Amino acid sequence: MEKPPLPGDEDGPGLEESHSTVALMSEGGAESVEAREGGEDRPAWDSKLQYVLAQVGFSVGLGNVWRFPYLCHQNGGGAFMVLYVMLLLVVGVPLFFMELAAGQSIRQGSIGVWKHISPRLAGIGYSSCMVCFFVALYYNVIIAWSLFYLGNSFQYPLPWQHCPVELSSNQTVKECAASSPTSYFWFRKALDISDSLDQSGEFNPIITGCLLAAWAIVCLAMSKGIKSSAKVMYFSSVFPYAVLFCFLIRGLMLDGAIEGITYMFYPKLEIWGEVQVWRQAATQVFFALGLGYGSVIAYSSYNPVHNNCHRDAIMVSTINFMTSVLASLVVFVVLGFRAKNIALECVAVNVGRLMEMAASGLSQQWWPWFNISDPKSIDLQEYRQWYSQYGSLLPNITDCDLEREMNKGVEGTGLAFIAFTEAMALFPASPFWSALFFLMLLNLGLSTMFGTMQGILTPLMDNFRLLGRHKTILTVFSCVLGFLIGLLFTQRSGNYFVTIFDDYSATLPLIIVVIFETVSVAWIYGADRFLDDVAVMLHWRPPVVYKFMWKYVCLLAMVGLLTASVLQIVFKWPTYTAWNHTTGSETSLEYPGWALVMLSVLIVTASLPVPVGYLYYLITQRQDQPEEAGMTEQQRERYSKCYSTEPELSNHLPMLNEAGSRPHSTFLPLGMDHYRPLPQQEDEDEDEEEDTEL
Repeated sequence: MEKPPLPGDEDGPGLEESHSTVALMSEGGAESVEAREGGEDRPAWDSKLQYVLAQVGFSVGLGNVWRFPYLCHQNGGGAFMVLYVMLLLVVGVPLFFMELAAGQSIRQGSIGVWKHISPRLAGIGYSSCMVCFFVALYYNVIIAWSLFYLGNSFQYPLPWQHCPVELSSNQTVKECAASSPTSYFWFRKALDISDSLDQSGEFNPIITGCLLAAWAIVCLAMSKGIKSSAKVMYFSSVFPYAVLFCFLIRGLMLDGAIEGITYMFYPKLEIWGEVQVWRQAATQVFFALGLGYGSVIAYSSYNPVHNNCHRDAIMVSTINFMTSVLASLVVFVVLGFRAKNIALECVAVNVGRLMEMAASGLSQQWWPWFNISDPKSIDLQEYRQWYSQYGSLLPNITDCDLEREMNKGVEGTGLAFIAFTEAMALFPASPFWSALFFLMLLNLGLSTMFGTMQGILTPLMDNFRLLGRHKTILTVFSCVLGFLIGLLFTQRSGNYFVTIFDDYSATLPLIIVVIFETVSVAWIYGADRFLDDVAVMLHWRPPVVYKFMWKYVCLLAMVGLLTASVLQIVFKWPTYTAWNHTTGSETSLEYPGWALVMLSVLIVTASLPVPVGYLYYLITQRQDQPEEAGMTEQQRERYSKCYSTEPELSNHLPMLNEAGSRPHSTFLPLGMDHYRPLPQQEDEDEDEEEDTEL
């Protein structure tokens, strides 16, 4: 079906005929858009599947496995999921679509995209690169930890299954006896952690070696650009799903699985009244999709221009959410099994004490109605019912609460390296399941790491031609620099520095970046113009609701999230969790003064390029004003928007060359004097047909 003509140009070519050549290949030959500009052919994905796997691999990371289940568990279960889906649809998908569309059309990294859309906000791209670099530094340390545990999984029994014994006294190590075998292995054997941030200590040689191996893997996978990293994605993006399904099937067969799932999904709607819950849900949506990193833009910039990025935004967001739900099911099935075992062991211990009391003449009025001679036959609920009536009257008898056990060790590294390892130690063939789990963590971390590195390398190579001509050298240099700075995290206090970077180097700067991205597109460039450019690219116009989402809803949500995050830092003094080897437990400590300076420097360094870029733009504009003063009115009109209602401008449009294709990209930073928005497409059937094309 023929497309309607452009407004004001009824005798001219239709929308598809005049703009469909905005693609990698022009009609006149095989040169790409970038090749015409004086460069070289831009790499491209070998297939749509390769691109989707890359985007999914970047957005689905370790946060889906340990942060989302924790937030769901702490904030109302099913109620948090409903809130998360609502914010995902209202804020996440529109912003994700905006980044995909901008990168795909302009075909540049984050620096080039935001410089092209709004030169005064060119610093946005540099801030994205800075944040990506900070994240890459500590994210690869987590990959190094996964490598360490993967290497220790090929032992039977697992090294964290039992406490070690001191050779001199033939007694259990006190630190392990005071905590647990898994906690002792994590804090002492893996990290050899100090008692506070002030006690740096020497480097951990084993973790340093694992960090070197992690950076070597990233360097090899990224050395040839997307061509090499995309091939690795076929395994690193798909394998975690196979492992999650294996764990889910195995976990559902375990005693306590149903209790774990029930505990996770039980809705607590009253939690919606707390501002903190909304802040955490919005933050999780924000980080789950990778907004602001520049990696989404970098990946989409290698797409054909007419790729349906709107469908990609919905598809990747849906896959991300379903992965979080799948990972949560696996986590709470396993944690339910672990909690049930601990609770039943608690019952057995208390029943043993009751038998001792019975032998010494326990009063009949407190005698339990279950058979204490067979502890395995005692139901947990029966024991708790009896304990609620008589337990407090008896000495040395404790409650065995499954819910209390579910609350322990379910956040962050504590979930993966303590609670989950403890549960897997109880599995039959535990080394197999342990190796499978940490291989999954390794792949999840690497797929996200590839996207993070792409958010650094692609903008630099696009913006600086010298770097673009030496991709391999730039990649190797970046990885070597990342490893050298990453040695900060392999000290005995390294885990505390990981916490600083994780909590403060990305959160506030990324929110600021996305706020300016939204302002740049919706207000400076213009939401209508942006939608018109997307209509040229997709051959159909996205719903007008995106205009209002970008201009008002998303922007207000991001400003609210920034305000809430700043207020939390101001009113709640920053603290970190430290390990006390004497007591064998974790304790909360306040950051020393120099650490507060350090985290402030991280936030300022990552955010500074935005105002610096704006000031640089103002300075250069003043210097260029004398040259612009001689520009005639007719010359200015040539920079107006291509969708003009004045037919006389059609002969002066700089948007199309003689072959009918644009010399660079769909988005141009031009004036709005003659701009008129394109109308919505009225042919619903045609829109659906275009939307279903691959």
